[in-house]
Amino acid sequence: MVRDIDRRDVLKSVGGAGVVGLAGCITQDGNGSGNGGGNGGGEDTPGGEETDATDDGSGDSSRTLNHGVLMPVTGDLASLGGPIRDGAILPAAVLEGEDIPFEIDVQEEDSQTDPQAGVQAASSFASAGVPSVTGAASSAVSLQVYQQTFIPNGIVGCSPASTSPAITGLDDDNLIFRTCPSDALQGQVMAQVGSEEIGGSTASVMYVNNDYGQALNDSFVSSFEDEYGGTVQAEVAFEPEQASYTSPLSDAMGDGPEMLIVIGYPASGIQIFRDFYADYGTDTDIMVTDGLRDSTLPDEVGNDMTNVYGTSPLAQGPGTDAFNQQYEDEYDRTPGVFNAQAYDATAVCLLANAAAGENDGDAIKEQMQAVANPNDGTEITPENLAEGFRLVAEGESVYYQGASSSVDFDENGDMTAVTYEYFRFNTDEDDNIETVSTVEFEA
Repeated sequence: MVRDIDRRDVLKSVGGAGVVGLAGCITQDGNGSGNGGGNGGGEDTPGGEETDATDDGSGDSSRTLNHGVLMPVTGDLASLGGPIRDGAILPAAVLEGEDIPFEIDVQEEDSQTDPQAGVQAASSFASAGVPSVTGAASSAVSLQVYQQTFIPNGIVGCSPASTSPAITGLDDDNLIFRTCPSDALQGQVMAQVGSEEIGGSTASVMYVNNDYGQALNDSFVSSFEDEYGGTVQAEVAFEPEQASYTSPLSDAMGDGPEMLIVIGYPASGIQIFRDFYADYGTDTDIMVTDGLRDSTLPDEVGNDMTNVYGTSPLAQGPGTDAFNQQYEDEYDRTPGVFNAQAYDATAVCLLANAAAGENDGDAIKEQMQAVANPNDGTEITPENLAEGFRLVAEGESVYYQGASSSVDFDENGDMTAVTYEYFRFNTDEDDNIETVSTVEFEA
């Protein structure tokens, strides 16, 4: 079925699962699955004809690039996952109506911020022959999805938000990439900010009991104690979305630390901060991480949260301004944390698919660095994204410079250089968050 539809309406109404096909029209089959093969063979086009892609990436005008988006639009990360999802599907919207020799199908699934739900959702991509996916967001979800589904099925995964160091060492057959930095870096940034900017010499840590929380806790503790001479008084794991956090807060605050580090997600964070302000004052500085960089927290908690600071990967790439304008034009709001990284993940995967010449993960993975890392070709940013697809179709070399960073992958599929934001909650700002300073960091 082919029907003309306004893309703004589609992007604002898309739910957790379905297919968004964007190339001047919307293509959707009756059961919500993608219309691609995944084996590099002929593909059904919106007109119902079947065509073959060429091996040199110059496929004819009806070749469809299939891609997936796996984001948490429900669960603990829902308040952040929806906007990240919007960033991930934005490249397809930007390319809609452009003169490029490709159609684009994007299939969406909801990870529910739950590893098992994420694996089940990921199986839909494998069944539909989707060769690459932007996702997941939570490291705990991504690790299970990658090991149980993407790697065994030869699907390229590119996460905009999974920061666990464990992802770096996966036996992934070079299928796994990410446009966000590893927490091995953020832990060091947190220790630097806590010691030099906030001025704390003692700290306690509360962290969500999953791969993300444990890894970031370990990285911070090691750096804070070994590099800055600080003392960590308590390391307290907590379960997500509990009715009360009074007990773990008591364990963390027992020895009166100068700083409390909270590593978690918004749905849990709301209750943590409500319980904190019910029993403690604002004399203790609190530092949070990217998972709690949520502008709605002060309103949800019922406190200005003036004692809460944080660190988060910052979108500061060559294409940041163009991306910001595209995002605001499409959604009537400013982008948030990891939204730019999601845009970059999708853009690179689609360019790699175009260069590969077929909807095949093994072919696409060979092109990820080729279309992203610096080379002698043409620089492509969000501003001239369509030109990148035209050049790739003609066999020309390109290198993508992103909204979040230069998007330069190392041998593990990680970023080689990133920028972090040191922020604080400030209800005098329009979005309740103020950037205090930025920290440049290289792996």
